[in-house]
Amino acid sequence: MRCSLTTFVTLSLAVASLARPALSPYNVHEKRSAIPAGWSHTRRHESAATLPLRIALKQNNLEFIDEYLYDVSHPKSSNYGKHWSAGEIARKFAPSEESIFTVRDWLVENGLASDRIRVSSTKGWINVDVTVEEAERLMNTEYNVYTHVSGQEHVACEAYHLPEQISAHVDFVLPSVSFDAKLKRRSGSSSEPAQSLGQPGVGITPKTTGTISQLVTELEQCDEYITPICLRALYGLAYEPVSTDINSFGIVEYTPQAYLQSDLQMFAMNYSTDLIGKEPVMVSIDGGYAQTEYQGFEYNGESDLDLQYGMTLVTGKQNVTLYQTGDMVEGASFNNFLDAIDGSYCTFEGGDDYSQDAEYPDPYGGGYEGPEDCGTVTPAYVISTSYGYNEADLTPFYAERQCAEYAKLGLMGVTILYSSGDDGVAGNGDVCLNPDGTQTVNGTMFNPSFPGVCPYVTSVGATMVKPGASVLDAQPEMACMEVIYSGGGFSNYFAMPSYQKTAVDYYLENYPPDYPATMWNSTGMSRAFPDIAANGANYVVAVDGEFELVYGTSCSSPVSGAIFTMINDARLAAGKSPIGFINPTIYSTDFAGAFNDITEGSNPGCGTEGYNATVGWDPVTGLGTLNFPVLLEKWLALP
Repeated sequence: MRCSLTTFVTLSLAVASLARPALSPYNVHEKRSAIPAGWSHTRRHESAATLPLRIALKQNNLEFIDEYLYDVSHPKSSNYGKHWSAGEIARKFAPSEESIFTVRDWLVENGLASDRIRVSSTKGWINVDVTVEEAERLMNTEYNVYTHVSGQEHVACEAYHLPEQISAHVDFVLPSVSFDAKLKRRSGSSSEPAQSLGQPGVGITPKTTGTISQLVTELEQCDEYITPICLRALYGLAYEPVSTDINSFGIVEYTPQAYLQSDLQMFAMNYSTDLIGKEPVMVSIDGGYAQTEYQGFEYNGESDLDLQYGMTLVTGKQNVTLYQTGDMVEGASFNNFLDAIDGSYCTFEGGDDYSQDAEYPDPYGGGYEGPEDCGTVTPAYVISTSYGYNEADLTPFYAERQCAEYAKLGLMGVTILYSSGDDGVAGNGDVCLNPDGTQTVNGTMFNPSFPGVCPYVTSVGATMVKPGASVLDAQPEMACMEVIYSGGGFSNYFAMPSYQKTAVDYYLENYPPDYPATMWNSTGMSRAFPDIAANGANYVVAVDGEFELVYGTSCSSPVSGAIFTMINDARLAAGKSPIGFINPTIYSTDFAGAFNDITEGSNPGCGTEGYNATVGWDPVTGLGTLNFPVLLEKWLALP
């Protein structure tokens, strides 16, 4: 069984599980209950055919990842801010030498010559080419050929067995029970769920109500038009960076989403003159580039928004890295991006799932034919992403594997921000869950987003300036209820992290949601989100040569990222570390009063009014919006 990072809660789905130990020296390691839709059994595989057997070794120390992360992230820890290097992380979680020797010796004892057995450079895999007959004898199984309706064939077994002493060292074996063969694309076929990020209308995307005819520059108009001056007033962001040569801020975009330099300059001339002549530092991942073949809000709105506000709020003195991910043909997923910034992730727990993630070089031709970017990119101290899936779009194993990587990035001192979603308690596209796990617009069960539910990222919800309010009021904001609703709720996959238990328990005890347990994860033991919020309504954004009004948590994430980048600037100037994984800190008593509490509004969805914004943390706006002067003072007081 794959190493578990967190305890799945009541509504979670099973991936695969170990059988209970039997009297036989061989036990079932993985078993498939059914053939996936679209596939059918064709024949037994030829006994003399060659199988490239890949044995994934269990990672070391994953059960301690919370402990390691809290040790460098909790403000009460004596090791606060003492982040790990990538090498230290790779060594800490690499499979043990004992696992390598045990599995290799077992293979040799079963008649495989030692010179046929190869250990990967990361020590996470043992690879050996065997005949089908050898594999069947080795794992007490039968290999079959299955055929998809498209005509593509796949080799798999229904179950396989391993000796008990070997099973303890093995995560899983490929090929085996999984149907992870990536189907060749056919004309008119849709993209796989994960790698379709960036396609118009897929996942979390900003919304627009159209163009505006006048230039807006006044604070008095912030309830109707948000510009950089409004955000600086709302969150007290009056700061000039001084550590720009050692500080870093990254924004991730997925092709075909792309910014237009002409839009950035149009925005700069009106709202951010220190950006005139500037552009982001482009880092291409897996063939990514700022395409101009397709234009319009659905292609340029996201990236234009992210960069215009992210770059403006950190000022022209601070370079901003644009991680442009995926080519125009294959696209990319979050996993493809993570591969690029951490090479160890390329093979962690079996590597990417090519039924979900893009494969490079493009195996079908026509796309990026260079090598996969694997550990080629340096992660920025703060990384903002305005894209997301529904948690239910992904298997628990896929989500858990990715979530573990965010924990490792936190150990390295990286702050990871994700938008919480724009459909309230419903999922992207306003779909909700059904009891059988499917998602439909008439579903009745709340549908949380991912990666926002991962305990190792900071999820950002959305607020808006109340109609008629002034940004100079004591509390001018409420939960966003114009055009979009702030995503929030409770995970069906991940357990509640200890850092938020006190805050969430207070909410559940004092403001219990009045919905039956069949509609939401009411156990009180699951990860709750969002963690924080920022304004997400009425942004003035230059798109394709015109100014448009834009809405979404897509606004909230880069704005928050810019503010945290300025806090890093001050800490770096004082000779301190970047803030890294912030959740244990912001939920701590040390940071009480560091956020502007949002107590009005809700996040409707699934035929309900959703949850309410309340005093303290709530599943609409989290802890509230950022109060930069207070946050700066508190973070500068930490070692």
